[in-house]
Amino acid sequence: MSVEVERATVACGTCGAQVIELRRGRCWGCYTRWVESRPVGRGATCTVCFEKRRDQLKLVELHGRTVPLCHGCSARVTRMDDIPESIDALRIALRRDRRYADKRTGKIDHRIFPRERRVGERRNPPRSAFADTDPRMEATLLAEMEEIIVELQEADMEEVEQTQVRENYVATPPPLPST
Repeated sequence: MSVEVERATVACGTCGAQVIELRRGRCWGCYTRWVESRPVGRGATCTVCFEKRRDQLKLVELHGRTVPLCHGCSARVTRMDDIPESIDALRIALRRDRRYADKRTGKIDHRIFPRERRVGERRNPPRSAFADTDPRMEATLLAEMEEIIVELQEADMEEVEQTQVRENYVATPPPLPST
């Protein structure tokens, strides 16, 4: 996606600066600002570690594809000399060994209250398309429910006084003492 020439004769499509190399028709400064300004979609997770916090995610271009990565994974990818072609190979390359297996097996636990600290995965794979917040799901569930009729007896009801809005009373400040 880069265009490179021998001397600074190519104009940036955004700011018009004469540069040696363009990235998607932009100089590196304009390209960086453009990349940083692109929002990450709702429900996105880091492709490598499944981080879900949107403020930690950004879109990164890898091998011509744009993928969401967290700040930590994207920093590590940009420092790699050879970026793996597949996502699985990228996950293996960026794997954090301390989360891969428990290193305390076979060792004496010296804690006063020994308990397992790693219950469940902190970064699970993403839920399938936010099925619990899909508006179509609510319509389906409502259609499956039969009609509910609630009958109230006279004894079940009570009279409630309505709140009335009144104009605020503003007290007159006391007069200033005369000297």
